[in-house]
Parts: sequence; structure tokens; C-alpha cells
Amino acid sequence: MSDLEKTFKKLKNDFDLAEPSIGHFERFEAKLKGTNKASGKNKNISWYWLAIAASVILFVGIWFGNNNAQDQMELGELSPKMEETQNFYLATIQKEIKLIEGQKNQQNQRIIEDAFAQLTKLELDHQKLSEELKESNEDKRVIYAVIANFQMQIEVLQNLVEQLEEFDKMNSEENII
Repeated sequence: MSDLEKTFKKLKNDFDLAEPSIGHFERFEAKLKGTNKASGKNKNISWYWLAIAASVILFVGIWFGNNNAQDQMELGELSPKMEETQNFYLATIQKEIKLIEGQKNQQNQRIIEDAFAQLTKLELDHQKLSEELKESNEDKRVIYAVIANFQMQIEVLQNLVEQLEEFDKMNSEENII
């Protein structure tokens, strides 16, 4: 016997079996229709502002990246082996992002935004590490930190993919019930 069944048996006498008052369903349906109209407007507005914010962040990132490019050194500039390592991590990150973008919908948008906020922080850390790499004369500790940063970015994305799969699974189970 599952925990759920035990809980229902224990609470069997506590269930409210009274009928709702006359007109309850009509009032509920009217309220439901009213919230759908209001929430539809908010969703359109939030997408609009989200698109604007993403554009601004993109332009600032491009401008910031171009201005700081001479102060940074990428991992791939050290040796062909390091370039191969960097390319592997970047390709894996891009693959995970494309997978996530293919699963994006209104129900899981918040989860994706939160994960991408973490990813943005890790990218800022990566930029700082790239600056340190140039200043440190190729210090191995900085190289390992850059690689660890790539690994954390991939881990965040893989955790997000797992969360999205669980979220979809829960939603499909709710639809079945």
C-alpha cells in the first residue's frame, strides 16, 4: 500500500462532502474566464519586455566583449591541445543550449530563465578568468579554473535539461489524471 493510499484512509472521515451552493460552477467559470483574459495580456507584455531586455544584454555584451578583447586571453591561444579542449567545451555548451531552447514553453520559462541567469554569472566569471590568464603568464591554476568554469556551465545546463524532463513528466502525468 502506497503512502498516498494510507493518507487517504487516515483522512477518510475528514473529507468535505457538502454540495456547493447553487450557481457556484457558473461563478467559478466566470472568474476563470476573467483571469484567463488578464493573464493573456500579462504574458504578451512579459514576452515583449523579455525580448527587449535580451536585446539590450546582447548589445552590451558585444560592446563589452569588443572593448575588453585586448585585455583577455582565451584558453585556445595557449596551445593546440588547449584550443581543442576549449572547442569541445564550447560545442557541448552550444549543443545543450539548443536542446533547451527546443524545449522552451510558457510553463517552463521561469526555470530556464533562472538557469540562464546562473549561466550569465558563470560567463562573467569566465571573462574575469580570461583577463587573469593573460596577466598570469599562463599560470596552470588559472587554466584549471577556466576549465572548471566550462565544466560548471555544462553542469548547470545538464541539470536544467534534467529538470525540464522531470517538469514535462509531471505535467504529462497531471494531464493523464
